[in-house]
Amino acid sequence: MKRSKRSVAWDHFDSKNGDVRCKHCDAVYKYNSTTTPMMYHLSHAHPTLIAGSSSSSQPTITSVLARRSCDSQRADKITKGICKFIQTDMLPRIEGKDFGNLMNIMEPAYNIPSRRTVTRLIETQYEERKEELFKKLATAESVALTTDCWTALTAESYLTITCHYISNDWEMNLAVLLTESLPGRHTADCLAEKLNGAVEQWGIEGRVIACLHDNAANIVAANRPTRVSWVSVACFAHTLQLAINDGFALYLNRVISAAGKLVGHFNYSTVASKALQKTQEQMGLASHRLIQSCKTRWNSVCEMFDRLMEQRWAVAAVLSDRTVTKLQDARILELKDEYWQLMEETQPVLRTLKCATTVMSAEKDVSISNTYPITFGLINAHLMRKEGDGPKVIEFKTKVRSSLSTRMNVQSAEFVSSAPMLSAMLDPRHKHLGFLTPAQRVVANAKLVELGEAVETGQEAIEQAGGHADDGSANTGAAATATQASAMALLLGEQYSTQLDTGIDREINNFLRDTPGWQSWRDNTSASPQLRSRQSGCFLLLD
Repeated sequence: MKRSKRSVAWDHFDSKNGDVRCKHCDAVYKYNSTTTPMMYHLSHAHPTLIAGSSSSSQPTITSVLARRSCDSQRADKITKGICKFIQTDMLPRIEGKDFGNLMNIMEPAYNIPSRRTVTRLIETQYEERKEELFKKLATAESVALTTDCWTALTAESYLTITCHYISNDWEMNLAVLLTESLPGRHTADCLAEKLNGAVEQWGIEGRVIACLHDNAANIVAANRPTRVSWVSVACFAHTLQLAINDGFALYLNRVISAAGKLVGHFNYSTVASKALQKTQEQMGLASHRLIQSCKTRWNSVCEMFDRLMEQRWAVAAVLSDRTVTKLQDARILELKDEYWQLMEETQPVLRTLKCATTVMSAEKDVSISNTYPITFGLINAHLMRKEGDGPKVIEFKTKVRSSLSTRMNVQSAEFVSSAPMLSAMLDPRHKHLGFLTPAQRVVANAKLVELGEAVETGQEAIEQAGGHADDGSANTGAAATATQASAMALLLGEQYSTQLDTGIDREINNFLRDTPGWQSWRDNTSASPQLRSRQSGCFLLLD
């Protein structure tokens, strides 16, 4: 079979009767199934003709080796990258044809490992990370837990337990200790057993200060003193959601239901969605999709109202277009003017409540100390009746205010000595306790003194509390701190400060006399080493 002429030499030679003739100088050579004589002639007689040229279909040996080189070190790096990809993006499928094609394009010489190999490598990495976490937790003086029961899309129930602790350099750290299926009944005894088992497994017995959880009856009962050895702290964000839902249960539920149907029509109808986009362009509005509310996330109601108010006239135009929306559908979907007005009137208070929820949902910032300051800020200011409020807005504010007061037990004497209140006293922003009555401040101060006296103040603890020299790390995250400060100023007011002897009494009084500030309590250098040591034990009542 005759070989195809793939060499670049054939661009410069003609073949005839077993000979090859140069097109440029008429030199003739015998052709013996090789182009070596022709390439030799071109390189010596016409070097400029082949300079920089190469055959597109026949790459050189050097280029082939360079492209297909994949040593063991590079292959190991690629495999680890695949494992990290599986862990982070939760996409465990690597046996598909498209993934193989992708890897062949990127690294042709790389052999994709089998599922068993990847599973073994991930399990090895898991054990390594687990060992690292064991070492870190061994150095943590105190640990706080958060726990939540949740349901996957497959209708399977799971329990997740997360721990929080402060490192020696005053950095907040968190790690997931457990995510486990709960196939049986979610009784208080079962949940308490899971919590105690996780604490024992990770070797943090006796160092768990508190456990943060939602308000479900079973998890509340599971964290009672008869079952566990730590303080039970209810999630304020969840408590606030329950109080807001109590307010929604009144007249606003009608507005939410009607608005949800309207949004659902535009989200599920391709014709209506395309028409809305076209109308937005014509009216010069932002090309935003409407937002649907979610029962388990009340903030979505605020976001749904905001987006509807923004797109009100574009929505109205689409509903009035009979080529897009049938008259019968338009009559069902159109919102009453009363509903539009109520959405507009409730937006200021809903935005404030959303701000409170956002502040209290921070993952790496200490938020337990904000619990009661924000609670009283909402009760005494933002949820109070204001001039211009309509009857439905007043009804909503009153219901949320009453429900929040009841759920947070602000009328009882118990909350004054609770973990969130003690944390507020140790927070330089709230230590003046200006939201409490004078009698309540006395009780809270006495509880702090009692707790301070119970904390060991050995020399080693004092040195640990002293920390290391400032390396400038305090400036890290300055933008985030400023954002949180502005949010707190909105919730608590710009003028949130007031003025407000032996042993621990004197130290605490000196601490309380300092002007409240927004700086981190880590930078509160006015406290003595002894008090800072006591703070290291008291302040770890974290959520």
